This record gives sequence, structure tokens and C-alpha cells, in this order.
Amino acid sequence: MRIAILNKDKCKPDKCSPFGQKPCIKYCPRVRTGDKTIVLNEKINKVEIAENLCSGCGICIKKCPFGAINIINLPDPLENQVTFRYGPDQFSLFRMAIPKEGSVLGLIGQNGIGKSTLLKILSGDLKINFGRFNDNSPDWDEIISYFKGSELHKYFTDLKNKKLKVVYKPQNITSIPRFVKGKVYNLLAQNDDEDKLEIISEKLNLTKILDRDISVLSGGELQRVAISAAYLKDGDVYLIDEPTSYLDVSERINIAKLIRNLTDENKTVIIVEHDLAILDYLSDYVSLFYGVPGAYGILSHPQGVRVGINIYLNGYIKDENIRFRDDPIKFHERPPQETSFDSGNVIFSYNNMQTDLGKFHLDITGSEIHAGEIIGILGPNGIGKTTFINLIAENINDNNNDFDTIETIDDIFSVAIKPQYIKLDENLKVAKFISDIKLAAHIHQSYKKRLINNLQLLDIKDRLISELSGGELQRVAIAKCLGTKADMYLLDEPSAFLDVEMRLQVAQLIRKSIEEIKKAAFVVEHDIITQDFIADSIIVFKGKPGIKGMALPPQNLRDGFNSFLEIMGITFRRDSLTKRPRVNKIGSNKDLYQKSINEYYYIPK
Repeated sequence: MRIAILNKDKCKPDKCSPFGQKPCIKYCPRVRTGDKTIVLNEKINKVEIAENLCSGCGICIKKCPFGAINIINLPDPLENQVTFRYGPDQFSLFRMAIPKEGSVLGLIGQNGIGKSTLLKILSGDLKINFGRFNDNSPDWDEIISYFKGSELHKYFTDLKNKKLKVVYKPQNITSIPRFVKGKVYNLLAQNDDEDKLEIISEKLNLTKILDRDISVLSGGELQRVAISAAYLKDGDVYLIDEPTSYLDVSERINIAKLIRNLTDENKTVIIVEHDLAILDYLSDYVSLFYGVPGAYGILSHPQGVRVGINIYLNGYIKDENIRFRDDPIKFHERPPQETSFDSGNVIFSYNNMQTDLGKFHLDITGSEIHAGEIIGILGPNGIGKTTFINLIAENINDNNNDFDTIETIDDIFSVAIKPQYIKLDENLKVAKFISDIKLAAHIHQSYKKRLINNLQLLDIKDRLISELSGGELQRVAIAKCLGTKADMYLLDEPSAFLDVEMRLQVAQLIRKSIEEIKKAAFVVEHDIITQDFIADSIIVFKGKPGIKGMALPPQNLRDGFNSFLEIMGITFRRDSLTKRPRVNKIGSNKDLYQKSINEYYYIPK
């Protein structure tokens, strides 16, 4: 089976050859023999590729100056397993996930691989077309008959007959204030079908913000409100897309417990989540997505949650004989002993400080950071982490006496910041940020290439900032920060909206970048696994969220994670095969044992 994918955003016939035949058409061997394998659709000014005529030579891929064409050969059996295709030359989804009543199905895969498409099909927003379009698209009877003998037969029968009430929690919660106005209480009350508002408000710590307006909520507050609104609805099926973005570890566990409660009422739950520890904690079974983002996605057969996540990390599906990752993702069960930074070269130090933000008070214990060092910051939401980051960024150039910096070439100590809430000019194209990186004289060509390639910016270079997804916008903001000339880099929640692959890639990118340029960085991150990959040292924030916070001095990874997780009351065990961290159920034998020996994260020796 062969599929041809055309990226319509990249296809620009007027620019690739304004005075003659287009390169993809001109050099196609089948076109030269008289076939209409590639033609120009003058109505939309885009080329079209006839897959049944394509020989798969790949010449058009090489000749297209904008990289708009992708020809992919797939196993022939998949030809009869196309679930949905957006149109000729467009993204294809193969196979369907199998939701089960009273169970949580977890979906794992890269962004752009078909997870959202699958959720839209299960919600009824998209109708399965088996890769057929226009007048040839299947009717409901054909779709239902196709799945005869499986759980999907009843699911789509009920969906057709409107017997399923589907509740959907969207991925991008930051856009909620654009469409929903008014007080938090009014929003939740509208969705409260079973008078559970008071109970849910207490469980998710929403009681204090019920009288606040939706427009002034933080990202974490919006996330908890969105999940509460979905939970309060009396639905049959709950589709939950990335419920942990902007939440701290304790809040993530609370959310996971709440979602698990739905299965006690025999509800069907399908969840997309990139925090592997939470996905593991939540799911009863998983389906893996593999393929080429933006081109096609294939669902694996259902797997048990532990086995499925391990398969995803290893990149090899044994029962399908498919390898979709060259190198497995590995975790270290004990903190690395060697330091990657120069402990003798202090690049920045700060004294004990205090600051107030409204009714919130923050105490900061003085410390220092060294050339090449990355200090990870951990703490619950509302405890002062972002305040600390902003304090450094705002005061460092004001010669504040609480801050001591090294002398620089320009005699000016500078910082670059990637904020928690990203604001970039929506009228600019990504190409502008790529150009700024390429023109930066202070960094080597290899460094620039690493930033652009690892963050996959070339794939979205022709897109406007306003058109980017949350994950794409995050990648641009990280590139802008790390591509800026500075002595210190401040990154606030760099993994938000990124998939598993990209989270670990970004973690490694930040590490290599700071080591290479021998500067320093503070990184706020709620994903424990990602923070483990990034940090050399840990600053733990403790206190009472929204009232008082305290920043402790930096600690090594073992002590830092122990201090933080002790405050959270959570322990992690390690998978016996991959050594990946797994959340222990509170009160379990392993949880109680690890707490008794003060080993909350790393395996005891």
C-alpha cells in the first residue's frame, strides 16, 4: 500500500516555479510517460497526487523546494484498515481504539499522530469514512457492520441512535476564557447534573476561587475548572485530552483519583496524557500510536498498561513485528554521581530575600549557581516558583544588591526567559524566529542546527504564530529563549503540551545547550520524569499555596526529590524492566516501606 501526503501549507506552486512547469510535475517519470500522476489543481492552486498511479520513486520529494510532499509505503494489509482520511493527499488514521465500559483507556503517541482525530470520531464530531470521500463515503449501517463482533459494534450503534452522552474535556484550556464568561461557580453549576459541585470543589481545591471570574484564572486553575465541569456532567463516555498540563504532582494525583472514580459508575473513559507516571496510574489498558506525524497514524492492538508503556518506551511491538523507534528511552534508577558543571565557577548568586505579591509572602534562602549548572525548581502551584523566576528576571539588570553576578564581556549580566504563559506576536511566522537563531552571532552553527532540528521548527516554518497548537508554540518559545544571548536562562514549565518524545528531547536539548555554552539555568517543571532528565540540583518550594512560600537552598537530586515528594506525600517505585518511575498507590506496602526509609523516588541501594 502506498499513500501520498501533501502539506498544503508548504505547497506553493507560484513560488517554486513561477514561469514554468512545477518541479514535482516536470521530473515525475510517470508524468513523462503521459500519466496524470501529479497535476496542478488551478482552483485551489495546489498540486494533487494520484496514489494509484504513483510508482514510489521519490523524485518529487527531492525536487519539491518546500518539502511539501511525502510518499510512504505501508504494509498491504493496512489497506483494508483505514479508519479515517481527511481527503486526497491528507492524513490517514488506521484502526480504531476499543473503549470498554467501566475501564480507562489510555492513548500514547506523538503529537500529530491521530489521537485528537480518534477522540473526534468517538465523540461523533467526525464520521468514519474508511478512506472514501464525497458520494462514496460509508453510511452508518456499513460502519456498524464493519465492527460487528467487537465492543465498537454496540458503541457506534448507540452513537448513531444518539443513546450515548459524550463529555469532552479539550486539550487547550487556555482558550476557555475566550468562549466562556462569568464566575467559576456559575459555569460549574450549569454542568452540575447530580448535585456534586460542593464535593468536587473540595476535592480539587476550587472552593476559594468559585467567586472569581473565568478570565483571571491561572492555567492550573483553568485546568481544574475544566476537569470539574466535565466530571459534573452525567455522561456515558468521557473523552479527556491532556488533563495534567499546568498542574503540580499532588494535583495530578487528585485528578487521577477523580477520573478513576468514573469507572466505579461503569462509565467509559478515554484519556490522552503525556505524563507517563500519571497515565500509568490512571489507565486499565493502553493503545499505542505510531507512524509519521502529520502523515499517518496506526493504532496498536490493546495492551496491558504496564506492558504497553514499556513497549512504547522500547519502540518495538512484538506481536506486530513493528519497530517505530531506533533507540529505546532509558531511565536511571539512581541519580548520576558526576556533576556536569564547574562547581568552582560561580556565575550568579543571591542573598536571603523576602517579597510580597498581594496577600502572598515569599521567603527565599540565598544561594548560588555555577557555569553549566541547571537548577530544577519543584513545588506545588501557588507557592512562589514563578514569582521567584520573575524576581530574578525583573531585578537582575537593576543592580539589585540582593544579586551578585559575574563580570561579562559586555559588563552587563543578562537573562533570557521562557515564561509559563507564552505571548508572541501572532502575526509573525515561525520562519522569523528561525532566521533570528541563524543570524545569532554568539552561538556556533552546530548549536543553531541542534535547536532548529531538535525542536522540529522547519516543519512549521511557514505557519503563523496564531495558527500553532500549544505544543508547537511551546517549541518556538523554547527555541527563542535558548537562541537568545544571555548569561542565565529561566524556563518556566517547558514540557507543557509536549508529547512524551518531545519532552525527553527538550530535556536533553536544555542539558546539552547549557553545558555547551557554559551558562546557567533555572527550570520550573512539574513533570517529575522530565525534571529528572534536566536538573543537576533541585530547589524545593514549600509552604501554604496562595498565602506563604519558602524557597529552600539547592539540594542534590536524591535529597531534592525526597524533600519534595515527602511534602506531596507521594512515592515512586521503578519498573523492573525499563526502570521508569511508577506512582505507588498511597497506603500500599511499597508506599509505606519507601516512606519509612525516606526513599521517595530513587530505588534504595
